[in-house]
Amino acid sequence: MFTFRRLLKTCALFGCSVTVLVSTAQEQVKLGQAITEASLAEFDLIAEPSGISFPAGSGTARQGKIIFENRCSVCHGSNGEGNSAATVLVGGDMKSLDSPLRTVGSYWPYSSTVFDFIRRAMPANAPKSLTDEETYQVAAYVLYLNGLVAEDEIMDAKTLPQVRMPNAEGFIDQSHIQ
Repeated sequence: MFTFRRLLKTCALFGCSVTVLVSTAQEQVKLGQAITEASLAEFDLIAEPSGISFPAGSGTARQGKIIFENRCSVCHGSNGEGNSAATVLVGGDMKSLDSPLRTVGSYWPYSSTVFDFIRRAMPANAPKSLTDEETYQVAAYVLYLNGLVAEDEIMDAKTLPQVRMPNAEGFIDQSHIQ
């Protein structure tokens, strides 16, 4: 027969059981280990639009062309024309609302994004394998292919962030929204 006293005893027993299980589980959970400063430094790759966090190094489009032909052209073509819409780097147009072609030259708002993306994710078959010098050189070449820098213009932490991208005003700053 159901009684209030029996319900109370059952709830008390259940509560004690849960408390024991939770406290035991909290003591046994030991996931991972603390990250070392050296490991953390490997993730410190952010290239801010201001250039503050850029690494030392420099390069020109002329230097970058050689690296691009050897490491990038298999996906992006010899002149950045790509092998599919996802790999096209040059040209493009944001005027078509139905089918804009988003490329480095037509879509990306900051030149630092070019450097940052190459440094973190390229080449696709070996991300982060380019040296900082090679990254500057390839970034310079991609910007050169889009007519944004001269072939022998030196790109470094000071000059690369100063390259004005055609779609710099194409985004709405919503950083104030939480």
